[in-house]
Amino acid sequence: MSKLRCHISISLDGFVAGPNQSVESPLGEGGERLHDWVIPLAAWREAHGEQGGEENVSAQIVEEVRENIGAAVMGRNMFGPIGGGDWGDGEWKGWWGDNPPYHYPVYVVTHHRREPVEMAGGTTFHFVTDGIESALDQAKKAAGGMDVMLWGGGSIVEQYLAAGLLDELELHVVPLVLGDGARIFSADTKVRLEQVRAVEAPGVTHLKYRVLT
Repeated sequence: MSKLRCHISISLDGFVAGPNQSVESPLGEGGERLHDWVIPLAAWREAHGEQGGEENVSAQIVEEVRENIGAAVMGRNMFGPIGGGDWGDGEWKGWWGDNPPYHYPVYVVTHHRREPVEMAGGTTFHFVTDGIESALDQAKKAAGGMDVMLWGGGSIVEQYLAAGLLDELELHVVPLVLGDGARIFSADTKVRLEQVRAVEAPGVTHLKYRVLT
């Protein structure tokens, strides 16, 4: 049965991006440090068309994250540009260049209609204007029995958690205090989690949870 999974880096004080996100600083002030643990890994570099890289305990985690994914969902803020709005001249095609690292259909939740954007490597971005449930339904159909990955950002993860639609959540907890920014848990978030595992690695602790209904 297809599951909706999410894995996301998070600071010790609960932020998945820093304050003052912008086109120049999409992860906010200090937010890029949330990913210092993954960028040097060979598994990450391979997914982004690069060679070489490190092998450590986190490499197995990253490889597992990439397994059995047939489609994905993300929020408009993650696809960009920061601030949303209409699509203007239609030239914006995400942060990832001509060959995004997904290589499967990605459903972007937005308020603004847009025709699908086909990219190199098998990635096609579809723009969904009728809500998170519709985006998940479309992604599951496209995944053909494989899992769907919820890539973020913080607001869309919080929405799926609040709606009880997320099956697995893996937090990559980084020893960093950001002080402000984007969260996935708010005071109104009501969710029960069952811990599946905890893995200590250089610069990060991986905490995997099953989301209970």
